[in-house]
Amino acid sequence: MRIDQLPPFQSQSGELNVIIETPQCSRNKFTYDPDLELFRLKKTLPLGASFPYDFGFVPSTLGGDGDPLDVLVLMEEPGVTGCLVEVRLVGVLEVEQTKEGKTVRNDRLIAVFGQSPLYEAVKEVEDLAEGLLKQIEHFFRSYIEAEGQQLRVLGRYGANRAIELIREGEKLYQKKGKAGVA
Repeated sequence: MRIDQLPPFQSQSGELNVIIETPQCSRNKFTYDPDLELFRLKKTLPLGASFPYDFGFVPSTLGGDGDPLDVLVLMEEPGVTGCLVEVRLVGVLEVEQTKEGKTVRNDRLIAVFGQSPLYEAVKEVEDLAEGLLKQIEHFFRSYIEAEGQQLRVLGRYGANRAIELIREGEKLYQKKGKAGVA
């Protein structure tokens, strides 16, 4: 089975499947190329910037930007590019990105590694420290602005809203098929 054909949720545990593209602390941004069935280096972040946690995608989904839904995975140690991680959704940052006058939704799901002792009590986005959430928002804003784009956080929402977005993303993926995945 191809990576981009995995179901979004594990049938037995109900946890979300996430494919790690960019490991925590990396300045290199990797992205999955479904046509080549491999990961490619997309860009390098500016000096001083790195991903605060593992960043990946939910297979068999599409978001408003036409790419699989993005997920930031909080766990103790970095994963590796291409690693399948079963996570527990805790919420979502709903955001709009603007580039060259065109605005698209590009939400960031937030999840924790399902077997993490450090995050075992985190069930909803409100369980995370406000300071941490502000830093995550700052990272995404500065990362996008460094590319000449703008990012506006529309709001923070809990796990139920994140699940709704995944269900919408599944429908969009099924409608457009892999042709829309890049």
